Amino acid sequence: MTNTVLLDTPLPNASHHGKVRDLYDLGDRLLIVATDRISAFDVVLPNGVPGKGAVLSQLSAFWFERTSSVVPNHYIRLADGTADDGLPFELPAELIGRSTIVKKAERLPVECIVRGYMAGSAWVEYQESGTVCGVRLPPGMQESEQFPEPLFTPTTKADVGHDENLTGDEYVDLVGMDTANAIRLRSLALYKYGADFARERGIIIADTKFEFGILGGEPIVIDEILTPDSSRFWDANGHAAGQHQEAIDKQYVRDWLLASDWNREPPGPELPPDVVAETARRYAEIYNRLTGDEVRA
Repeated sequence: MTNTVLLDTPLPNASHHGKVRDLYDLGDRLLIVATDRISAFDVVLPNGVPGKGAVLSQLSAFWFERTSSVVPNHYIRLADGTADDGLPFELPAELIGRSTIVKKAERLPVECIVRGYMAGSAWVEYQESGTVCGVRLPPGMQESEQFPEPLFTPTTKADVGHDENLTGDEYVDLVGMDTANAIRLRSLALYKYGADFARERGIIIADTKFEFGILGGEPIVIDEILTPDSSRFWDANGHAAGQHQEAIDKQYVRDWLLASDWNREPPGPELPPDVVAETARRYAEIYNRLTGDEVRA
């Protein structure tokens, strides 16, 4: 994997610059470029992680292709710089492998979180109240324990600030009853497919989040899917309930930040070289273990 870090993508037709992805309008399509920027606690850190955008784009493409028969999605192709891309501009060589052409959909204002294991904020809340996102759970559960059934715990999708947990009524009010039921069932189906596939390859997907958009009146999956940015990955061989699990995802960066003296307010601190290198290694490892292939830089 390359050691070059891509933080900016100055292309024409820019429509949105997110924390990690830059979007370019192609009419009824979008070009999504995953940069090497990394965010934590809603703050984009000053230095990126080399190759991260390539992992996000190529792993999402892998999942989109595999799950298209489970849940429809917006994926068309990974842009390769050829005429088949149908782009109105030339794609720079450094953007090949990290750029995805997708169908344009109307984004829904919710984060669809599915939790399979007691971890992260779920564990913190459970210790305090015996609930996870307001859902009462049996007493005596342990950190990293698998839930009897995966939990669907939607949140707001905040452009600025923190996402907030949604009650059932708030969730329905945001998207409507029919759409709420559809994306809940589709999120759970995607999680089950991904979790079973990953487990066969020695990986536990402890939790993840999906985003949906409406295209032709139907909710479809958009953005990214089952990546180290959007999911919590554990090594299945080392899993044990009652113990904190070592992460093979962005949690490694969050843990380093939590151990620092940063107050979680902008600007974020610069990651030291060893943390950057280890983060890049973990992202490449999860790609390799899930796909059986190497990231194309």
